[in-house]
Amino acid sequence: MPDPLAMRRDAYVTYLYRLDNDLRSRDPRRSAQARRSLARLRHSFVEGRQYQAYAIVFGHEPPHDSAEQQVWLLVGGLFALHPLPWKGGGAGPRSLGASMGRLHKKLGSPAVERRFTQLLARDKQALPHHLRQTIRLLSAHEVPVHYGRLLDDLVTLLGKDHRGDRASSVRLRWAEEYYLPVSAPTTKSSDEPSTDLPETTQ
Repeated sequence: MPDPLAMRRDAYVTYLYRLDNDLRSRDPRRSAQARRSLARLRHSFVEGRQYQAYAIVFGHEPPHDSAEQQVWLLVGGLFALHPLPWKGGGAGPRSLGASMGRLHKKLGSPAVERRFTQLLARDKQALPHHLRQTIRLLSAHEVPVHYGRLLDDLVTLLGKDHRGDRASSVRLRWAEEYYLPVSAPTTKSSDEPSTDLPETTQ
């Protein structure tokens, strides 16, 4: 029997992916509406303006759990910062660790690994801030993110079990998929941003 909560999560992520499609639509009304929706989702990061994202998120019926509701808001905002979803299905590597692994192999910069290990070390309170930095970095280099997997993982990392075995398993999978070989291009074009990444401090 299908899990109703999993179906709602999938429907929400499908909606986010549809915004990406609409953003590139030849229909100016669809693309304009997508831009407005993404702008509202980005306001989830702006103190005093988070309410603009509430109608979108709560319109997709998140559970009556405040921790997961915050995750839906966070993932919506992250998607709005970087609406480049991971293409294709299957059960292969697709965590945030896999995305960072692609970035590392693309740039060949040790700063990427430092940024990734810092991300793994962050606790529940600091993780959202560092996720925003990470997503902006991936956006700058056009590396996709699987937002469905990210939502599921963050429900664990930012939920009641954020110090438990399930959270440890998520971080272990991120690390495993970071170091796995990937098929992404490893060459860097001359017009990409510098690989000299600033250090992240707590």
